Amino acid sequence: MNMKRMFSLPCQCLFRFVALLSCLALSFLAFTNQPTVAAEPKLDDADKAWQAVEKASRPPSPPAEWRTARPSEEEIMKFRGSQGKLAGEAADKAKDFYMRFPKHDKADDARKKEYELTAFAVQLGNTNRLARLDVLQKERLNDPKLSEDERFELRAQMVQLAAMGRQSEGEAVMMAEFEKGVRALQKDFPKREEIYAMLVEVASNSEGDKARQVAREIIESAAPNQTKDEARKLLKKLEAVGKPLPIKFTAVDGRKVDLTQMAGKVVLVDFWATWCGPCVAELLNVKAAYDKLHPKGFEIVGISFDKEKDKLEKFVAEKKMAWPQYFDGKYWENVIGQEYGINSIPAMWLIDKKGNLRDVNGRDGLAGKVEKLLVE
Repeated sequence: MNMKRMFSLPCQCLFRFVALLSCLALSFLAFTNQPTVAAEPKLDDADKAWQAVEKASRPPSPPAEWRTARPSEEEIMKFRGSQGKLAGEAADKAKDFYMRFPKHDKADDARKKEYELTAFAVQLGNTNRLARLDVLQKERLNDPKLSEDERFELRAQMVQLAAMGRQSEGEAVMMAEFEKGVRALQKDFPKREEIYAMLVEVASNSEGDKARQVAREIIESAAPNQTKDEARKLLKKLEAVGKPLPIKFTAVDGRKVDLTQMAGKVVLVDFWATWCGPCVAELLNVKAAYDKLHPKGFEIVGISFDKEKDKLEKFVAEKKMAWPQYFDGKYWENVIGQEYGINSIPAMWLIDKKGNLRDVNGRDGLAGKVEKLLVE
């Protein structure tokens, strides 16, 4: 579940796990212990302490190699665990600052920072910080100076954390917890536009009738036009499942492509771009599936979001990508992408041998999914 969609469009062109780490959870640098402080610290001591808090809160990028080589689950968990620990340590530095310098003009900022860092630590799996986070949340909610915006933001963060706390129980349980929290927010903050973006997330992670119902609710609501458009695109995508996909074009190499004429084949429609790191990293898995299963009836059709035809043709030749590519040079305004509501890549759709769209999340376990469709 991409929680950042609560307030903005999903991070484009990132691994889902990297998006989660990049969009939701800051990474934090470790620090050496602070020197012993005198009973009455000097002003420059406070300034140095605040600099240390800011440095500890500075977010380095995830490992650069993750943009071109998919990390293992073990590497991901190790990274998250280390960052969760460092986030907790950074929160301690923020607390130490406002306890030592309660009258400093940065004391209030330090209190807010402690909460944010503690929340990130918990999101990254640092359960040792749960009790402290609960205390901080209650303290903030009871603060009479808290504005409506701050109160809503805090409640929304609590909804996220409650959902993430159920992650080990599976996607369905986590999303049920998230929707419960969103509905409570909707009741208490009925005029907040962010609620509808959160409902888009609910619809995006639901299936069948439930997903369609929530999407229609958004379309018929007082949601911002941009959010309604996103819901309309999602609904169109949902309603396309189980039906033929009428995509027809002339590929960059001159081949004629018509998905409605590919009955008897299992077809992967791969929305991608050469400038998209995760797309390029995923190519290894895509090619492996193609090489193994193409003789059995597996085909691929690429929908490129590239802006320069020459770069696309060169890349396809270098990587020996044997399948046809759609190209119109319109980047995120790609005609087919717009038609089917594609707002993040890579996106992989699978069409069965009867020519019907079967899976709009074909990326995970691609080869296994193709093999099952081939034997139907």
